[in-house]
Amino acid sequence: MGFESPDFWVALLQIIGVNIVLSGDNAVVIALAARGLPVHQQKKAVAWGSGAAVVMRIVLTIVAVELLRLPYLKLVGAVLLLWIAVQLLVPEEEEEGGADASTTLAAAVKTILLADLVMSLDNVIAVAAAAKGSVTLLVIGLAISIPLVIFASQLLLKMMERFPIIVTLGAALLGWVSGEMAITDPSVKDWIDAHAAWMHTVVPVAGALLVLAIGRVIASRARAAAHPTPAAAATPTVGRANRVLLPVDGSEGALAAVRQVIAMHDGHPQPGSFRVDLLNVQHSVPGDVSTFVAGATLQDYHHERSAEDMAAARALLDAAKVPYTVHTRVGDAPAVIADTARELGSEQIVMGSRGLGAIAGALMGSVTTETLRLSPVEVVIAKG
Repeated sequence: MGFESPDFWVALLQIIGVNIVLSGDNAVVIALAARGLPVHQQKKAVAWGSGAAVVMRIVLTIVAVELLRLPYLKLVGAVLLLWIAVQLLVPEEEEEGGADASTTLAAAVKTILLADLVMSLDNVIAVAAAAKGSVTLLVIGLAISIPLVIFASQLLLKMMERFPIIVTLGAALLGWVSGEMAITDPSVKDWIDAHAAWMHTVVPVAGALLVLAIGRVIASRARAAAHPTPAAAATPTVGRANRVLLPVDGSEGALAAVRQVIAMHDGHPQPGSFRVDLLNVQHSVPGDVSTFVAGATLQDYHHERSAEDMAAARALLDAAKVPYTVHTRVGDAPAVIADTARELGSEQIVMGSRGLGAIAGALMGSVTTETLRLSPVEVVIAKG
C-alpha cells in the first residue's frame, strides 16, 4: 500500500482519527502531571515525557501489528475493539485522585510515561488495526496525531465536550475498524475474498451500527438505574418560578438561556425573590486518569475550566444586575443537572438546546433530551 493508493490515505485518516478520540485521557494526564512544577519546567516535562511516550507507543504498536498477523488474534482484537468503542459512549464516573501531584521534573516525566503505558492498550489495538499491517503507515499516523493531541489537548477536549457528535463518530469509526479487522484475520480472509467479497463492505458498516446501538442501550440503562424517571409533579407557570437553575457551558445556546432568565427576572412581579443558580457541569475524566493525578489537582483543573465556561454568562448576568449563585459539578451532564435541581429545590430549569444533531441525537440522545427525561421540574428550552 503506497502513497499513491487511496487506501493508504483512508487508513492514515483512520489512524489519526481513532488516536485523537482515544488519547483524550492521556492528554489530561500529560497536562496535569506537569501542573505542579515551576513554570520554566512545565514545558520540559511535557516535551520529555511526551517524547518518551511517543517512542514507547510506536514500539508497542509495531509489536501489535506483528502479532496480528497470527491466525485468530484479529478476531479477538476485533471483539476487544468493539468493547472499547462502546465504552466511549457510556457515561463515566470519576474516581477520587490516587496520586500526589508531581513536584519534580523527573517525577512528572515518570508519571507521564507510566500513565501512557497503562492507558495505551486501546490506542495500540485500534491503531494497529487501522494500519492494516503497514509499519510505515502507523509510524506516519502516530507521528502526526500524537503531537496534535499533546499540544492541542485542551482545544481537542473542549471540542469533544462541546460537540459530542465527535465522540459518537469516533466510536462508530472504531466499530468500522473492528469489522475490517475481523474479516482480514488470516483464518478467514482467503475464504471471504473467494466466496463472500460483499462482507468487506457489510461487516464494517454493521460494526459501526452495532457500536452505536449497544452504546445507546447501555448508556440509557446506566442512567435509568442511577436516576429513575421521576413521577410527574406540579410545576409553576413559565416565567413565574422563584428559583431557577441555569446550566451553562459557554455555548451560544447557553447564552440564549441566560438572556431568557434575565427577561424572566425583569418581568417577575417580585424580582427580589427571584433566585438564579448558575451551574456548569464538567465532563468526568476517566477513572484511570485519576489513578495518576491527585484529587486536589483534578478539582483545581475542573474549577478553572468551569470558570472559563461560565465567564460569558456571568458577564451578562452582572450587566443586567441579576443576582446568582455559582455551582460547579462534575459528571454526566443530564443526570447532574437533574440531581442539582433536586438538591437546590429548583422550581424550573432554563437551558439552551444543545445536542448531537438529528441523526446522532436519535441514536444516542442529547443533553437536552436526557435532561427533559430526568428532570423533577419543568424544563424551559431557550431559543437562540
